[in-house]
Amino acid sequence: MGLDEVRADWTRLGAVEPLWAVCVDPAKRGGGWDDDEFLASGSAEIDAALRHLDELGLRPGRERALDFGCGAGRLSNALAACFERVVGVDIAEPMLAEARRLDRSGGRIDFRLNDRPDLAAFGDDSFDLVYTDLVLQHLPPELAEGYLREFARVLRPGGAMVVGVPDRERPTFKGLAFRFAPWPLIRVAQRRLLGYPAPMRMHPLPRARLAAVLAKSGARVADSVEYWGGDHWLHLRHYVRMPSAEDA
Repeated sequence: MGLDEVRADWTRLGAVEPLWAVCVDPAKRGGGWDDDEFLASGSAEIDAALRHLDELGLRPGRERALDFGCGAGRLSNALAACFERVVGVDIAEPMLAEARRLDRSGGRIDFRLNDRPDLAAFGDDSFDLVYTDLVLQHLPPELAEGYLREFARVLRPGGAMVVGVPDRERPTFKGLAFRFAPWPLIRVAQRRLLGYPAPMRMHPLPRARLAAVLAKSGARVADSVEYWGGDHWLHLRHYVRMPSAEDA
């Protein structure tokens, strides 16, 4: 599996069911998400995350934020209420089209296609905050780790990173199925039994591995908080600091 397969799957998901694909809720299939309700869920998440950063003493600048895997812009809009400029990147053009439709920022969000295995479009020390939630698990682990290194590269000294990702499968029937069933079988089950427009591949990223990858770039995990994960996964939201010169 590479980025071509990821792009193809998420292009179809974005074309058929963009809001549900971002927030997978069985009750919201078939266009069940109301636009305002969808965006409000993003505001609640960002408000809580920024509040926790503050509690941890992590207070990045408020000039520029990156929303990686922005999808339909649920979190980008919320970030734009707190930062002067927001860049939302995604691999699927239909998702970006939906994000532009839902843009309530007055033009302060720049939605961009990024279908590269890096963030070469952005220079070093470009962002005060890098935020990504429920995105990296859809990528092959080596690509996910490469993006973690890129997040650290584009983050300014003293900046912060928030990464939400499954830590491991839960010891339930569904969790064990994801752990042990071959991907072709899961792909067929998602398409034919669950009726997904396209499959959503999943890979956990354990905290120890995430912390080790980031540590090589000088970043450290300040806290990891369990949050929504259904009965499939244990999800952790990691709060990460990029040290500044004053920390040396």
